[in-house]
Amino acid sequence: MAQTNINIRMDEELKKQFDKFCSDVGMSMTTAICVFAKKAVKEQRIPFEITADPFYSSANIERLEKAIKDLNDGKGKKHDIVEVQDE
Repeated sequence: MAQTNINIRMDEELKKQFDKFCSDVGMSMTTAICVFAKKAVKEQRIPFEITADPFYSSANIERLEKAIKDLNDGKGKKHDIVEVQDE
């Protein structure tokens, strides 16, 4: 089977971490990417679940911003886990 090259742009730190991970599990980055590609083609899908972190959803950000504003305005309730600094 003929071989071909692909180029991938990746954050330098992520590349270092991925290279170390691949080494730790006994394969090269090329082998890991080929394993991913073969599995994706065989299953006709990304072979793992991709989800967004719900913490960063726009609804949650709005809720957090409102809670911060309420606390800054003296509204809301104080929780033991919230540290309040005396001014």
